[in-house]
Amino acid sequence: MIASVIMFMKTRKNMAGVQSNTGSMYNSLTAGSKIIGTVITDNDIRVDGTIEGDVKCMGKIVVGEKGSVMGTITGQNAESMGRVEGKIEAAQSLTMSATCHVHGEIQAQTLTVEPNAVFNGTCAMGKAEK
Repeated sequence: MIASVIMFMKTRKNMAGVQSNTGSMYNSLTAGSKIIGTVITDNDIRVDGTIEGDVKCMGKIVVGEKGSVMGTITGQNAESMGRVEGKIEAAQSLTMSATCHVHGEIQAQTLTVEPNAVFNGTCAMGKAEK
């Protein structure tokens, strides 16, 4: 089953009158849904389904407990509670919760690993080398 990504939008003007992301504008792939291909978004995304391909996000990427990504995840921040097989490139921070399983490469400025998180692969911290 291939499902589309659902976008929830809510913006608010800040003091300067410019619209800003309040954290409530995000995309969501629900459990039981599957995308095969590349997902590109300017806003945050939460994955509770399956993505076989790359995820490129200008904001935060969250892989929920039932979520899985087989490919490269690229974003400002990332949080994994589910399964990731591939590469995670977080320009700022990556949080690996106790329920996550990551197999592959990690590149992150800051890494937080909760007890019982599973990580098999390589990790490079600091800014990515060009």
